[in-house]
Amino acid sequence: MSLKIRLARGGAKKRPFYSIVVTDSRNPRDGRFIEKIGTYNPLLAKNDEKRVQYDAERAKHWLDKGATPTDRVARFLSAQGLVKWAHGDNPNKAKPGQKAQERAAERAEKEAAANAPAEAAEAPAEEAPAEETAQ
Repeated sequence: MSLKIRLARGGAKKRPFYSIVVTDSRNPRDGRFIEKIGTYNPLLAKNDEKRVQYDAERAKHWLDKGATPTDRVARFLSAQGLVKWAHGDNPNKAKPGQKAQERAAERAEKEAAANAPAEAAEAPAEEAPAEETAQ
C-alpha cells in the first residue's frame, strides 16, 4: 500500500477549502482517507497563520512510515524542514511541440524561397545602371 499526503477538496463552489490527509494513493481525491492531519485555506492572505495548519508531529510520523507528499503539500512541509522541496525546473516546458517546430521550419523555408528570387532580381538591376554610368 503506497501512502500519500495530499489535499482533499471541500468547501462550496468557487470557495475552496482543503484538508491535508493521509490516504492510499489509489483512493480518489475526495474519497476515503486514513487520517486528517491539517487544513489549507487558499482564500486567506499568504501571511495569515491560519492559511496552512497541520500537525507536524503526525506528518513526521507518516513520513517515517513511507508516505510521500504531493508537490503542494511538500511545499507546506518544507517550511518546518520536514521535507526537502525545491522549485521544479523544466526548461523544455515553454518550447513548442515537434509538429509546431516542423510547421515553423516549413514557413521559414517558404519565406526564404519567396524572398530569394525577389532579391536576385533586384541585385542585377542595381548593377546594370552602375555599369552604364561607368562607360
